[in-house]
Amino acid sequence: MSNKVRIVKNRSDIGAGTRGSDLGIDAIEIAAINQNNDFFNRYEAIDVETHNETIYNMVKNSFGKRMGHVLTQCNRVSEVVKDTLEAGYFPLIMAGDHSSALGSISGIKAAYPEKRLGAIWIDAHADLHSPYTTPSGNVHGMPLAAALALDNKDFQVNTPSAITVKDWEGMKNIGVKGAKIQASDLIFFGVRDTELPEDKLMEDHKIRNFTVEEMRFKGIDSCMKMAIQQLEACDIIYISFDVDSLDCDMISYGTGTPVAKGFDQYEVIQIIKALLATQKVVSLECVEVNPLLDTKGNKMAETAFEVLDAVIKS
Repeated sequence: MSNKVRIVKNRSDIGAGTRGSDLGIDAIEIAAINQNNDFFNRYEAIDVETHNETIYNMVKNSFGKRMGHVLTQCNRVSEVVKDTLEAGYFPLIMAGDHSSALGSISGIKAAYPEKRLGAIWIDAHADLHSPYTTPSGNVHGMPLAAALALDNKDFQVNTPSAITVKDWEGMKNIGVKGAKIQASDLIFFGVRDTELPEDKLMEDHKIRNFTVEEMRFKGIDSCMKMAIQQLEACDIIYISFDVDSLDCDMISYGTGTPVAKGFDQYEVIQIIKALLATQKVVSLECVEVNPLLDTKGNKMAETAFEVLDAVIKS
């Protein structure tokens, strides 16, 4: 990890089904302030322009809600991440909903087009839907399908409009044309809430998922050795940490799609630290803190900050 960290703030939540994750970054900053921690004073920061006003555009029966605006937002994130990497910084990306990750992955690939990129997805969800398979139309469930350039039409259940198809093609070609990562270079940690089309993609493309139960049974160190070995051929690695990977009953319901039986924060810290030790990680992203849904004050943001403060060191 570069010693020079730049915080990239993407306060966008238009890819989510529930409003409020655009406030997640501020909630995390408040968590730091309340601990008298100068974390956010130690690093430069850049704010990505947002399109959040588009939530007022009511769209019905869409299989890619606000996808055109998400496409614009991901292009913005991609440019900022690319510029940050080319300036020699480590982008610590803090975002609202998880659709932002497509911009992050695309920006990394645009900065390093010749390098093989591995992706670590710490999440309760696989986010492998496309407009052809989505049950909700929410684009935060699609970033990995776009990054892999997979439509998954074998399990098509929707017939998206021509505009949605055009926007989806745009999503798959942000930064550089085509797939940004190979399925063999994608590893899930903690995925436990999926639909059949995603399950089939994971099965057909042999996408590895280290479940919470497996990691506790085999030991995190053992699982991390297997994961790192799988990404041995990758030149660089990107980590995406969705806070719904955490156990909502143990930690907090302060996220848009909470799922029980997840990790605790110490397990996530251990996972991220093991990856950082490879010296291949070029960016870390934290997403989906939603303080409006938190029933324990600011607990989810406090926990997310605990993770970031433990793994990002000057």
